[in-house]
Amino acid sequence: MNAPATRKLTMAQAISEAIAQEMERDPEVFVLGEDVGKYGGIFSATGGLLAKFGKDRIMDTPISETGFIGTAIGAAAAGMRPIAELMFVDFFGVCMDMIYNHMAKNIYMSGGNI
Repeated sequence: MNAPATRKLTMAQAISEAIAQEMERDPEVFVLGEDVGKYGGIFSATGGLLAKFGKDRIMDTPISETGFIGTAIGAAAAGMRPIAELMFVDFFGVCMDMIYNHMAKNIYMSGGNI
């Protein structure tokens, strides 16, 4: 039995391929974040996805981490599969209100329907 051929990819290339595979498999998957579309993300992790999937599924957002994390939380609650990209981990703290006070409590606020 022959071992499968291996490829060397950068982390950004591997992430981009994994996102593309999920987007091909599931039409509910979409990506949103700052510069993820036109510029392919700060580290090129979404490079080429805009051309392949279009602006309805690869969405550039304004500089409002709280806003697009909240959007992703709402979309997930509605059954979609958002991938929200934060440029840097430093911005994660800005989003904590949405994560701790909205996402974490959805199950209780919806009577367990989410």
